[in-house]
Amino acid sequence: MSRDARGLGGAWVKHQRHAFPGPSADLAPYVARYWVVSWQYDEPYRQLIVPYPNVHLTFQNGRASVNGVASGHQVKVLDGSGGVLGVAFRPGMFRPFLGAAVSTITDRVVDAAELFPGLPNEPDVPAVEAFLRAHLPEPDARAQHAAEVVDKIIAEPGITRVDALARELGTNVRALQRLFAEHVGIGPKWVIRRYRLHEVTERLARGEPIDWAVLAADLGYSDQAHFVRDFRAMFGEPPTRYAQRY
Repeated sequence: MSRDARGLGGAWVKHQRHAFPGPSADLAPYVARYWVVSWQYDEPYRQLIVPYPNVHLTFQNGRASVNGVASGHQVKVLDGSGGVLGVAFRPGMFRPFLGAAVSTITDRVVDAAELFPGLPNEPDVPAVEAFLRAHLPEPDARAQHAAEVVDKIIAEPGITRVDALARELGTNVRALQRLFAEHVGIGPKWVIRRYRLHEVTERLARGEPIDWAVLAADLGYSDQAHFVRDFRAMFGEPPTRYAQRY
């Protein structure tokens, strides 16, 4: 299948603008980052969206939505000019706002007005921060613990198995799965796999040459074929094809 040249070799920068403001200190326990994206396309473009274990609050075209964790890649069609402002919550820290297990909104998009009253009519980062401050929940120790476990997965590339992580935390696999279903919205195995595969895209972004078989072993895979299957499931295409995007 022929590929859209606008998605190869970093060509997206000609059509899109991205900014990622950080949260104010008082909101940093809950918010990982804000993201502001605008685009201009003369013809429709199929944008690949790869998943992370974040819940997002998004503002676009006068509508606000809560986007639960997506378990797989998505494709958004961008056409003409447009833009979106998003809030990426720290993995584990949306449960206090939702008041229910985060797994109940996994792979779902919910009208934000159903969860939050008084959404800003003209959203920008200061207005959204003021709104979030007005709706800050009570501290939640379990949510904070879940967020710290995700941070540990991100920070320690040697974590490749749920059972080993559970032993290190002094718990068991079933308890860790319950914690993640309640507070993260997706299982610990998925989160571990996502952040190990993230290391692949980081290397691609730096332009490093990659020995795929060696990399698969470094990431804890028993063989390269298993690594390729996981990558395709998460990103929608095999790693060598995805590498062409850089």
